Amino acid sequence: MCARVKVQMTTDTVGEAQRGLTGSDGVEVRWIMPEGFFELPFEADDLDELADKLVGLAKQTLPRADEEVQLQWAAMCAANYDEFIEAGVQYAGFVTTEVDDVRCTATVNVSLMDLDERAGKDPAGFIATTLRHLELGQVGEVQLPCGPAVTCVGNRPGSVDASLTQSGRDEPIWTSFIQVQIPLTNGTVLLLEMGTPTVEGWDVFSAMFAGVVKSVRFFDAHGAPLVMPG
Repeated sequence: MCARVKVQMTTDTVGEAQRGLTGSDGVEVRWIMPEGFFELPFEADDLDELADKLVGLAKQTLPRADEEVQLQWAAMCAANYDEFIEAGVQYAGFVTTEVDDVRCTATVNVSLMDLDERAGKDPAGFIATTLRHLELGQVGEVQLPCGPAVTCVGNRPGSVDASLTQSGRDEPIWTSFIQVQIPLTNGTVLLLEMGTPTVEGWDVFSAMFAGVVKSVRFFDAHGAPLVMPG
């Protein structure tokens, strides 16, 4: 797991706001999240404090639900943290809105991973080739204001926890996702991903996520802008 950064986040909804990560070698990453996102807590002194923050978030997210449902929702979120740590996730947020009278939801995660040592002088090309080999989805290469990036659009299977379904059983779902990987010169890869299980919200959420990705900027230790080569 990459351990080059630390990020401060809250569990409150925010208006359009800048978020950032600062690497130990001085490379700072900034991006802008749109209005309406709830952010999962990543700063806690112990598990009890994290649990309290998640319960507080559940009350914000599900204000009309009874306490048992709120606790189940908080527990479901807590179950994701081992996976977050393993994947190097530094930011995790979600938004819920109505699209054509359908309740839709999407998540956005931001991670930092170590760049494969075999990437060579064309890390974006190496990442694209690797993703095509894995057949995770439709892969492309783009040039962002901050530098070259690789996109992957696809679908993956998942399930809804039984505690949150009307049937009382785990129910299968498919999540559509857009993943963007941006290689940095410090040997890491910035990965941003949007996922939604609600097909009706795809156009809205993908357009929103495009704005997030285009807002990514890099800065050196003195605050000067950086553009990744390639």
